[in-house]
Amino acid sequence: MKIIWGFCLVLIVLLWCGSAKAGVLGDRISTFPNWNSKPPIPVAKGDLVYPDWMAGDWNVASTLVDLATPLAPNIVTPGFEQNRQYLQQPILFKVRFQPEKNRNLVSHYQLNLARKIVADRTFNGFNIAKAYLGDRAVLSVKVDPTNPNRQITLLKGEKQLISIVTGRRTETPNLDRFVSTEISQQVFRGESDIYLNEVETTTAYRLVAGDDNSDSATRKIAADQVTAIYLSPQDPDYFAAKGHPVALYRYRLELAPA
Repeated sequence: MKIIWGFCLVLIVLLWCGSAKAGVLGDRISTFPNWNSKPPIPVAKGDLVYPDWMAGDWNVASTLVDLATPLAPNIVTPGFEQNRQYLQQPILFKVRFQPEKNRNLVSHYQLNLARKIVADRTFNGFNIAKAYLGDRAVLSVKVDPTNPNRQITLLKGEKQLISIVTGRRTETPNLDRFVSTEISQQVFRGESDIYLNEVETTTAYRLVAGDDNSDSATRKIAADQVTAIYLSPQDPDYFAAKGHPVALYRYRLELAPA
C-alpha cells in the first residue's frame, strides 16, 4: 500500500490559465528545498495552455535528482523512503501535447486561429503510470470530458487515484522559457484505506534546440520540476504541519521528439 501511495505522489508529473509576473515561479524552483508554503495562485479554469514549441509527441526521460522531508522526523509521508529507489534512475515514457479540441470551431482556418496547445492528459497519464508501476498494474486513465482538471487513474486490485486540479498559474519569462504551477487535490482509494493529499507541481521548461518555426523533429526541451506534498485538513498532522510541505521531489526532465 505504501509503495502504491508513494507512486501516486509523483504520478502527476507531466500531467501537466492565467499569467504571472516574470520570475515569481521560476525563482520558487531555485529556492528548493526551502519551501515554506504553497504559492498564491488563482483557481484553475479550463486547461493548462503550453507554448507552441511544446506541440508534438515526445520521448521523456524523467530523473529524480533530489528529495527532502522538511518536517522529518516528526512528519513523513507514506512512500517517501520507497521513492529513494528512483534517485538518479531515469524513468522513460512518451507524452503528447496537441491543439485543444473545440467543438465550436469547425474549419481548419478557425482551428489555426484559435490554436492552443494542451497536454493529452489521458495519453500522458497512462504512459507515466505504466512507466512507474508496470503495464499490468494500470487499467486505465480517464479524464472528465467536460472538465480537463478532473482525472481518475484505475489500478489493479480495485484501487484508484482521483486527481482534481484546483489552482494554476503560468509565466513566460521569454520566448524559449515557460513556467507553470498546478495544485491538485488527490484521493487514493485502496481496498480498505483512503489517503488524501494536496500536491503542487512547479515546472520550468526551456527550449534548448530549435524554435517555433523549426520542424518539431529538431526541437529539444529540458525542464526543472519540483513536486511538493501538503497534508489535507483530514490528516491528523494537518495543524502541526502549519501549511509547510511534508515532502519535496526535484526532477530533471529531458524531452526529445518521438
